Amino acid sequence: MSPVSVGIAGIVVLIVVFLLRMPVGFAMAFVGLVGFSLLVSVEAALCVLARDLFHSFSSYSLTVIPMFVFMGSLAAASGMSQRLYDASYSVLGKLRGGLAMATVAGCACFAAISGSTNATAAAMGKVSLPEMKRYGYADSLATGCVAAAGSLGILIPPSTIFIIYGILTEQSIGKLFLAGVFPGLVLAALFIIVVALLCWRDPSLGPAGAATSWMEKVRGLTGVMETLVLFIFVLAGLFLGWFSPTQAGGAGAAGVLLIGLGTRQLTWQRFVGAAKEALRITCMIMFVVYGATVFGHFIAVTTIPLILADWVAGLPLPAVGVMGVIVLIYLLGGCFMDALALITLTIPIIYPVVLALGFDPIWFGVIVVLVTGMGVITPPVGVNVYVIKGIAEDVPLATIFRGIFPFLGAQLVVTAILLAFPRIATFLPSLAVY
Repeated sequence: MSPVSVGIAGIVVLIVVFLLRMPVGFAMAFVGLVGFSLLVSVEAALCVLARDLFHSFSSYSLTVIPMFVFMGSLAAASGMSQRLYDASYSVLGKLRGGLAMATVAGCACFAAISGSTNATAAAMGKVSLPEMKRYGYADSLATGCVAAAGSLGILIPPSTIFIIYGILTEQSIGKLFLAGVFPGLVLAALFIIVVALLCWRDPSLGPAGAATSWMEKVRGLTGVMETLVLFIFVLAGLFLGWFSPTQAGGAGAAGVLLIGLGTRQLTWQRFVGAAKEALRITCMIMFVVYGATVFGHFIAVTTIPLILADWVAGLPLPAVGVMGVIVLIYLLGGCFMDALALITLTIPIIYPVVLALGFDPIWFGVIVVLVTGMGVITPPVGVNVYVIKGIAEDVPLATIFRGIFPFLGAQLVVTAILLAFPRIATFLPSLAVY
């Protein structure tokens, strides 16, 4: 078999192994090892396996992962999700669909200290779903808005997916974080508009809640101040060059720890649980990066990236048309694969093409994260949907999937906006001092 044939066979086998639920990191390392052995030699493949293991786990850039993951775990354990939801409800609760709007706003705020779609959906779902059920909200709107708004966790910084993209492409993680701010806020605003339009068309979907006084609004907003201060502190430090992304993660985790201790919400049991959860997630991500590195070396020796780049360069399409095809590939791939797995599989192949077309790699990172974020709510994989199903066990899975489609439309609109106006994503990174 030719190297290209071996490479294509390896990609097909990898997708099949993913669908069989083999852990992503182990699957990529295994397929990469076998493929490299076939194309070069077993001895060379074993050397690559050992060398990549050492380089992956001794890499300074990877130290950013445990800090931000720990920051998100501590935030969930210290009751910040409840305070964020209460603050959002005090402002938006009296409107039609106000509870759903408050959920979106709360998810956007929690995403700023979480970095994970699953954590955002789970934390806010546990708080908001019982409240929406109590006020008579339709199951489709209640569950759909939480599942969709949870996807903000990988777009609004800090984001574990941005970290992985930055490591795989050797781009500045700090600039990627800054690039996700405006698109994340635009997407959150569109989610709120979707809720408003749905409830305007059918008021029974989301009845108005009880009105709150100005004093209650002010008191409620104090619950979001801690998150806002922490978010501004971390981003300002990155923006002004006060500290590196790794140091920013450490500073953010320390800030959440102090907030949890100050509010007396973070008990010793919750702290230990948060540490264990952060350790589990960090190990999973580290092994995914390691597996992706091994698989990337296998793909490199197949010459598929070079052939694909030459083929794309010869297409009778403008660069924007080619980018549209790439976006479509990610949309379809997200229906069947987890966002982390999809990015680690495709970036070694797609990224050289993007560079050859002259696109900004920071902007492309935002596009990739935004589009793969759709995969966390689209069938049949839709990880966030299954997270919400675990919380709202009485709601049929089909009802949850039906509820996410209006929000999926909002994500497509934001993607189109970013394709037309890349400056939305690149403006903040261009001002950074590093």
